Amino acid sequence: MTPSEVEAFRRDGAVVLRGLCQDWVEVIAAGIERNMREPGPFAMESTRAGEPGRFFDDYCNWQRIPEFRQVIEESPIAQAAATAMGSSSAQFFHDHVLVKEPGTAKPTPWHQDSPYYFVEGGQTVSFWIPVDPVKEATLRLVAGSHLWEKPVLPVRWLDDTHFYADPGDYLPVPDPDRDPSMRVVEWEMEPGDVVLFDFRTVHGAHGNPHGRRRRVLSLRWVGDDAVYVERPGRTSPPYPGHDMKAGQKLREDWFPVIWR
Repeated sequence: MTPSEVEAFRRDGAVVLRGLCQDWVEVIAAGIERNMREPGPFAMESTRAGEPGRFFDDYCNWQRIPEFRQVIEESPIAQAAATAMGSSSAQFFHDHVLVKEPGTAKPTPWHQDSPYYFVEGGQTVSFWIPVDPVKEATLRLVAGSHLWEKPVLPVRWLDDTHFYADPGDYLPVPDPDRDPSMRVVEWEMEPGDVVLFDFRTVHGAHGNPHGRRRRVLSLRWVGDDAVYVERPGRTSPPYPGHDMKAGQKLREDWFPVIWR
């Protein structure tokens, strides 16, 4: 990453890196197809009966999908994650596959990732890696939202209902397209381009109504200051039986440090 790219990430909570994964597109695409053929226990269909298209997502499969493991362990992503975060290490959190087939009207709702997770810290980054050219269904992010004083209320994607107690502790889900005070950043992307964003950055995406698939692998990383936190409701991913206590670093046998 260049100094200007790091500066943009710290300022806006998001930046695009052109061609970072251009040598890994075929490997990632093969892993996504394997994941769709062999879905894991957390696989979901985020379109309801009668809605057009298909919105498939699944996560936490890297240990059983060799293509994902290879990208995580051998690609330049881990070092780029540490650079973006300003961290001396890059610890892998989880993988997430998101596929919107052509004709899918369902948008990805505006949300932050951090309230869904049991990890908190100023050093976090997600890599959003499409293996198809992306135009209308690209990732959209609210610049600077990673610095908001309160988090956004987490909701279920299928029906937009919330599942945490005390919703007053959170900001309501925003509508950045109707709020002129919010600046939305988005990029048309080619396979191998990558968007990096902070776990706290508000983001979403349009549906995919036209004739091209949108297959994405997202890889999530944490840095030196990230610790386990208790949330007031179910986290996603849930990771049952982890035995961590509030304030502890994430256990490295489950969440390996890939780069130091």
